[in-house]
Amino acid sequence: MDADFLVIGSGIAGLSFALEAARSGPVTVVTKDHLPEGSSRYAQGGIASVWSPEDSFDAHAADTEEAGAGLCNHEIVELVVREGPERVREMIALGTRFSLRPDAEDAYDVDLGLEGGHSQRRILHALDATGAEMMRALLDAVAKHPSIRILERHIAVDLLTASKFGLPGPERCWGAYLLDRSSGEVKTFRAQATLLATGGAGKVYLYTSNPDVASGDGVAIAYRAGAPIGNMEFIQFHPTCLYHPNAKSFLISETVRGEGGVLKRPDGSPFMAAYDPRAELAPRDIVARAIDHEIKLHGYDNVFLDISHRDAVFLEERFPTILARCRSFGIDPAREPIPVVPAAHYTCGGVCTDEDGATAIDGLYAAGEVAMTGLHGANRLASNSLLEGLVFGRRAALHAIARLAKHRRGPLPELPPWNPGRARDTDEAVLIGQNWDEIRRFMWNYVGIVRSDQRLERARARIDLVLAEIQRDYWDFLPTSDLLELRNIATVADLIIASATNRRESRGLHFNIDSPARDDTHWRRDTVLVRDPLTHRPRTRP
Repeated sequence: MDADFLVIGSGIAGLSFALEAARSGPVTVVTKDHLPEGSSRYAQGGIASVWSPEDSFDAHAADTEEAGAGLCNHEIVELVVREGPERVREMIALGTRFSLRPDAEDAYDVDLGLEGGHSQRRILHALDATGAEMMRALLDAVAKHPSIRILERHIAVDLLTASKFGLPGPERCWGAYLLDRSSGEVKTFRAQATLLATGGAGKVYLYTSNPDVASGDGVAIAYRAGAPIGNMEFIQFHPTCLYHPNAKSFLISETVRGEGGVLKRPDGSPFMAAYDPRAELAPRDIVARAIDHEIKLHGYDNVFLDISHRDAVFLEERFPTILARCRSFGIDPAREPIPVVPAAHYTCGGVCTDEDGATAIDGLYAAGEVAMTGLHGANRLASNSLLEGLVFGRRAALHAIARLAKHRRGPLPELPPWNPGRARDTDEAVLIGQNWDEIRRFMWNYVGIVRSDQRLERARARIDLVLAEIQRDYWDFLPTSDLLELRNIATVADLIIASATNRRESRGLHFNIDSPARDDTHWRRDTVLVRDPLTHRPRTRP
């Protein structure tokens, strides 16, 4: 169970890293479910990149920083937007079939969409299933590569670090303990370099657009290993998820609003212009709060997104996935408005990294939604996530290759196998389910789109009790996927609550009614938390 490179996560960031790193040595990609399951495959809207003569790097950077509400790292923003076009060209060369202009002469003459927060059309898309198409191209390339191995149905338990085993020298990551979900065996996997590409943490909340695998695993195991975690208060709630009792986690893309969709109350009256002059094209945090306010003010179950005024043929060609899904529930967007509600969508914070995806722990990297690179600041600009995954997946691989070359691939240390102690099989699965449900409900009610000091205090009291229960169960019972995910969402919830409590202002995705103003004098800075070695709870890094 050894490799030069261990990739935990199999989305766009992880596969981009794997393809680049495999030029230098063997790579193992660990995925919690079966491929291609993960958030990347469900990305509808597209990937943002400067592509037309009317656009510019400066404009893309300015839009990103405007959305990020003063917390973007300018150097990182410049780096990402300038590398973007080349990364997109590489995806096209791999066989990605982006939607083309009607008069296109080659695969690079793409149709460009517009989304909220963007001043130009710069969204390359594959109809309304961009993530699925990019994943197809990447997986085809991975399948053909002899140096890349895939381990499906494996979940990381914890990282293997020097301090964990009392190894001499500076702190370093040497791989991870992995639970084989099929056999129940915990395996010791050693690697020279480890990448966390586990995606986000939407399952911490009751309502989310994320798939079931998005339980914040990478953030939790990095935090337990001692890595700094940044900006976890900034959870992006997508404004428009399909509202239907039988629909689970289905997103109505931002692009629907970009192509003219109008948000309306149940009586048919539009309302976004009252909240922002950009109306439906305002950034997601503004649109989500507006919808949340309308629902709570009037007691609605949902609002509606209406694009039925557009030509039916255009809708069929542009949004085939969305139309098919809505029609499966008896809703025809070509004839009637779509019922929508906000839902937890994207984690803007994560494991702190530098410009090469390197964390504070030598040998440990993070890329994609699990990382806090400085690109998104307090609010992610639409369609910058796939771009970030491509850019930092490749950069992390190049850095890891150079690092191994410099150190001449020293021998992997001898590490002990997993020791279960006196743990036994659990016969109380109901305890896991109860805690899982409780966390997701109080996070939605107390630490959601709109927060208050009282709500955060109640969330803190609840997470204290739940964490104590989970800690006891974790050591009493043999690890299962459900128990590990519960442990991880509780850890991530703890980090979100601590970060939100710390920030005494409202900015971007964090809105506290007791501190409603943005305060650039005192709070134009990142929230960075580390694990206290005595209490094992988050504290602000000095």
